[in-house]
Formats: sequence, structure tokens, C-alpha cells
Amino acid sequence: MSNPTAAGGRGERLAELVSREGLDSLFVGDLTNIRYLTGFAGTNAACLIGPELRLFLTDFRYTERAEHELGEGWERPGAERELVPQLARRMSGRVGYEDAKLSVRRLAQLRDAVPDGVELVPAGDLVEELRAVKDAGEVARIAAAAELADEVYRWALEPGLAGRSEREVARGCEARMRELGAEPSFPPIVAAGPNGALPHAEPSEREIGAGELVVFDMGAELDGYCSDCTRTFAAGDPGAQARDVYELVLAAQQAVLAAVAPGVSGPEADSAARGPIEAAGYGERFGHGLGHGVGIEVHEAPRLAASSEDVLRAGNVVTVEPGVYVPGAFGVRIEDLVVVGEDGVRNLSGLPKELTPVP
Repeated sequence: MSNPTAAGGRGERLAELVSREGLDSLFVGDLTNIRYLTGFAGTNAACLIGPELRLFLTDFRYTERAEHELGEGWERPGAERELVPQLARRMSGRVGYEDAKLSVRRLAQLRDAVPDGVELVPAGDLVEELRAVKDAGEVARIAAAAELADEVYRWALEPGLAGRSEREVARGCEARMRELGAEPSFPPIVAAGPNGALPHAEPSEREIGAGELVVFDMGAELDGYCSDCTRTFAAGDPGAQARDVYELVLAAQQAVLAAVAPGVSGPEADSAARGPIEAAGYGERFGHGLGHGVGIEVHEAPRLAASSEDVLRAGNVVTVEPGVYVPGAFGVRIEDLVVVGEDGVRNLSGLPKELTPVP
């Protein structure tokens, strides 16, 4: 994922946020955030970032790797055995830390090591705030991952679904994804008939029956970025109620896609889908939030949900995935991955959404 130019620019933008928060520097220990900021993808590192400070530490195992992956502008002294005490000696003034990511043990280690006069301040999710808005290069990587996942979907449907086990389909998709040079961004969900009423069902040895709806949720991780897409297929004619619920969920999703724009809040987006589903009498059967951000991780900011405090910005990449789950019968979820733009959304999910029976 190394991209020295982007990584350097991200450090500059983070330094601006650090100053905005009245901090002298920010301690970053979360490895995903370090990879985003620096390009380094090893498993042990720490950073200290301020207006005039870009300090990166890793241990001996990753010294050579850091030389190849680290973006420009980072000071990289030889690391001691313990990274946190070494980094702490460079701290002064008000130093923020990632309170949602830092373990109790590491925070205690940090407090024991900082010099007198240093004030440690919980700083929230400053790096995640940056990560939520994707640049053109990031969008291109997410789009490539989505396109690859679409290819795997088409491959999986060619032999049909009825008579195959959920686990057979899911495992086949994982293997095919790896053949194409990607990794699953999460374990695929293949849930047929009553199993589809479980939003996060695990694929079982149960055979997919003729006429059942099949909730099929899958994503790829390619070049360091993830995708996420869900389609609900029918292994034959699923019956009138299932068809009606499918059309309801599709209409709710289309309403959200038409409404998503910068300035729309997470609760507003969620309500655009939840309103028609509630009006049709299925409100209690839509029990999860509408969507989430996707990027380096398959679940990141912003969240589209009634409880969210996030507001959409241009450059957000989010899922839009309303669903209805009828216990003991079936489930329907339709999920697209979209880029929020000034004039609407760009849909990265290329599979058709009409309910088309699959043999």
C-alpha cells in the first residue's frame, strides 16, 4: 500500500488537526492508522506527530522494510527494545493519544514514561477523521476491489445455487478471490431460506433449496483497500411475500441513493430507508444501521445509523444496505458501495439489483 506522496500529505493534514485541537503532538500507536499515515505495514510501530514533528519508530525486525515503505518526511531514529518509552522522551506540552484504540496497559506504560510537565490528553479519532475522506487514489483502489468482487459473484452464480451448500459456495468464493490476487475483506456470508433472516449468519452445510432467497454478502481486499457488497438472489421462484419484501427493500435503497449528499447526517440517511420499511409494517425487521464507511478497513467511519453523529462529506465511501429479516422464513439485504460526491453518488457496485432467479 506504500504511497510516499500520499503518506507525506496525510502527515501534514494530521498535524493541522493536532494544532486545531490545541495539542503539541499526537501519539499514534494503532497499526492501521500508522499504515495510513506512513505506508508502513509491519506489526510493530509507533508515531509522534506535531506541527514540526514527524517521528516514526519500529524495531530491528522491520528496519529494512521501513526504508522501503515509509513515506517522505519522517524522522526514523534507531529504535530501542521498547518503543513507547523512547517515543515518550520526545514528548512535551499537551500530547494527545488515541483513547479509543490505546490499551490500558500501553496507556499506563506511556504515563510512566513521559517527562514531567507533559499533559496526556484523550484526542478521540483524529486519524479516522482523515481516513473517512478518500482521495482519488484510494477511491481507485476501492473501486478495483469492488470490481474484482463483482467478478467473483458472477463466477459463483454460473453453476447455479440450488442443491449446493452455503459453505461450498462461500469457500469457493474465497478460493476464487485468492486466485485473482485478492483476499476476502471478511468471511463471505451465504445464507439461504430461514438462515437469511440472520443478518450475520455463518455459512453452514445446509443445502440451498429450490425457491429460497439467498443473502450473499462478500467483499475483496486488494492493494490494501476493501470492498463490501450484498445481493439477495432467488434459487427459483421465492413466492409472493418474498418478492414483495425484495421490492420494498430495493425501493428503500434507491430512495437513500437519491438522497445521499454532503451535509446529510447519518440519522437522516438511515431514516430515508427506514421510513418506507416501517410504513410497510416491517420496521421491527430492519434491526441494523443503514451503512458504514469502507477503506483500509471494511468497517470504518462514517456510520449511517439512527445513533450516529456523523455527517457525510464529499469523498466518503459508504455502504447503503437496508434489509428486512423475517424469522423462520427468509431475509433480504441489498448493499451498494458508493462514493459521496458533490452532485450525488458514484456507485462502485456493478451487479444488477433486479430479483432474477438463479437456477
